[in-house]
Amino acid sequence: MTEVTKRILVTGGTGLVGRAIEKVVADGEGRPDEEWIFVSSRDADLTSSSETKALFERHKPTHVIHLAAMVGGLFKNLRSNLDFWRTNIHINDNVLHSAHESGVQKVVSCLSTCIFPDKTTYPIDETMIHNGPPHSSNFGYSYAKRMIDVQNRGYSEQHGRRFTAVIPTNVFGPHDNFNIEDGHVLPGLIHKVYLAKQSGSALTVWGTGRPRRQFIYSLDLARLFLWVLREYDEVEPIILSVGEEDEVSIREAAEAIAEAMEFRGELIFDTTKSDGQFKKTASNAKLRRYLPGFQFTPFRKAVKETCAWFNANYANARK
Repeated sequence: MTEVTKRILVTGGTGLVGRAIEKVVADGEGRPDEEWIFVSSRDADLTSSSETKALFERHKPTHVIHLAAMVGGLFKNLRSNLDFWRTNIHINDNVLHSAHESGVQKVVSCLSTCIFPDKTTYPIDETMIHNGPPHSSNFGYSYAKRMIDVQNRGYSEQHGRRFTAVIPTNVFGPHDNFNIEDGHVLPGLIHKVYLAKQSGSALTVWGTGRPRRQFIYSLDLARLFLWVLREYDEVEPIILSVGEEDEVSIREAAEAIAEAMEFRGELIFDTTKSDGQFKKTASNAKLRRYLPGFQFTPFRKAVKETCAWFNANYANARK
């Protein structure tokens, strides 16, 4: 029997990325010397320092993947920027400080491309995070996530800790938040197409359909998370994304979903609704230097698998 030497605690373990990591580990990517512990808000309120400390004392992790966050789509952010700032600052500080105090060897936190400056040159890369204010629509969430990078540097310089972060582009896949009001664009569209197909009505897409995004399938991201946890030794964050050439417009994404769901109705773009940022093209050159041969799941195949999961799990997925 191989002795377990790594106890890996995953916060936000029942969300989109946590479920993907759990699946990838269960499907053969896990190692005999690793024990994986997936926790959710039911296990501890991470905005509470005492509950976070108790969680770490209970599980005694050697490694942490920190996914827990208050998240939401464009319209939820516009309504609640202060809540996003305060909640995420508390969660991140409690997790990183408990990890430090309990001697955790490595923490990999999850950031987002929305943290980058609104006014910038493209493609964006890891050196540009702090070069200017983020987009005003989600400044609370963005600044809170940026502070993880600041804290990682602090824990490294002051205490020699190996705390780092990854920056995925737009993640989607099974177990996403498919809520139309508060979810992200792709799962929201999947739910809208499902409803439009059921009712025989047209599909209304918010905005012009012109903004462009790099979408990464949650199962691809999960495989990359394992690599970062085991192999990546920089404190500086790393962007985890498909290449610039794989960017798709919201219109193209809606068409791919319509095709996967066999929706034959009309597509209407509601231009009275905000588009958000037009693009936030990210460079994956750093990732490619480390992993030149990594194979991403083709976008349409990933969309098809996600739509199939949504159809099969509609009763729970739509909540």
